[in-house]
Amino acid sequence: MDAVNSRRVLLADPRGYCAGVDRAVVAVERALEHYDETVYVRHEIVHNKFVVDRLRGQGAVFVNEVDEVPEGALVIFSAHGISPKVREMAAARNLRTIDATCPLVTKVHKEAVRFAREDYEILLVGHEGHEEVEGTAGEAPDHTTIVNSPDDVDGIEVRDPSKVVWLSQTTLSVDETMETVDRLRTKFPLLASPPSDDICYATQNRQVAVKKIAPDSDLVIVVGSANSSNSVRLVEVAKDAGARDARRIDGAEEIRDEWFEGVETVGVTSGASVPEVLVEEVLADLARRGYGDVESVRTATEDLMFSLPRELRQDMKTKGAADRRVRPSQRKADDAESGSGNGQETAAVDCNDGLA
Repeated sequence: MDAVNSRRVLLADPRGYCAGVDRAVVAVERALEHYDETVYVRHEIVHNKFVVDRLRGQGAVFVNEVDEVPEGALVIFSAHGISPKVREMAAARNLRTIDATCPLVTKVHKEAVRFAREDYEILLVGHEGHEEVEGTAGEAPDHTTIVNSPDDVDGIEVRDPSKVVWLSQTTLSVDETMETVDRLRTKFPLLASPPSDDICYATQNRQVAVKKIAPDSDLVIVVGSANSSNSVRLVEVAKDAGARDARRIDGAEEIRDEWFEGVETVGVTSGASVPEVLVEEVLADLARRGYGDVESVRTATEDLMFSLPRELRQDMKTKGAADRRVRPSQRKADDAESGSGNGQETAAVDCNDGLA
């Protein structure tokens, strides 16, 4: 077989949009359709440049803080979550709010509130300055210490080593998080754990899929923006799992010729806030370079869909409008019929205002 014909693409599955991102993006789209007024969004609704630019083009106005929103106006909170202080600021300005916080992030917020109420000291594993971490820490600021990496552990001091618990940002590397937790447990043997994993199902599934394709890939391309924590983690996971090289790009226009010297197999995946159209453009670019043989590598099947935020659903119902979204299993019916992949099933969950 000649060099050109031996070129192939290993396409990770699952990849791209998770249920929380889909919920948040659709919330902005439906709000733009159903409200005859300016729709403001605090921070990027999700961490993806293409998505934010597209929504901005449709009329959404993105702001850094709620004090930039006119009094009495409508504002949507992003998928990453907010602290009680932000809610108070919005209320003080009489803003009408739609909370698009991912229900899995809301779960971590509720854990923080509960453990703080029980007077635990919370060691929050996450990246300081990330919107999600700021929101979670804001639920119990007097009880929370942020742990950025395993190297931070030695410098941590707590009031009572028998009343300490760890929580985490939902979009971290599973392996690095557990390394941090192991070091925390060595230092604090009575360290309590959250009742269930804080790292979300989509983050874990995408990392597992990358680990599957990385050992056979000379180059792994991760589609995702630089401020997307889970996308950046996918690059690290790919390298740690054996990929010769791994690159993150916002889109196909960032692909460089020099990456392909000696490359026969290219792995492709995308972060949880990336629409599939961007992956399709990357695949088209790779095909032009001779990598037209695409093999889907499935490690799990996701069928999770969250209901739209309650405030939006109620207003849509009043106007006789429906959600119109299609469950992931229906969107991927053609893939299922083709028999590609045979990974484990992920349970379908609908929620009203969070996890069912």
